[in-house]
Amino acid sequence: MISKDGQILNLLGLAMRAGKLVLGSDPTLTAIRGNKVQMAFFPSDGGQSQSKKFADKSSFYNVTLIQDYTKRQLTDAIGVNRSVFAIADRGFSRKIKQLISEKERN
Repeated sequence: MISKDGQILNLLGLAMRAGKLVLGSDPTLTAIRGNKVQMAFFPSDGGQSQSKKFADKSSFYNVTLIQDYTKRQLTDAIGVNRSVFAIADRGFSRKIKQLISEKERN
């Protein structure tokens, strides 16, 4: 049985292979501003000022911001050295939200 975190990280890998991720800080912020994404990821060990910028933008544009994983976990999950990215696909976003709420219930 894979943990919820494992399942979420696996889904990120699938989203990457499906070409549904927006990679990097600037493209991710642009996508958030343009309402092109529903969910963004920022590393739990990322910089404080960047973290605040993403938190503010995400809440303003009603984007779910996930900060539960380290740079290493995110990089390993998508297979690219990027720890800031967003998901430009409703299906992937919905499934990840579902897994997160299941994780929080347990």
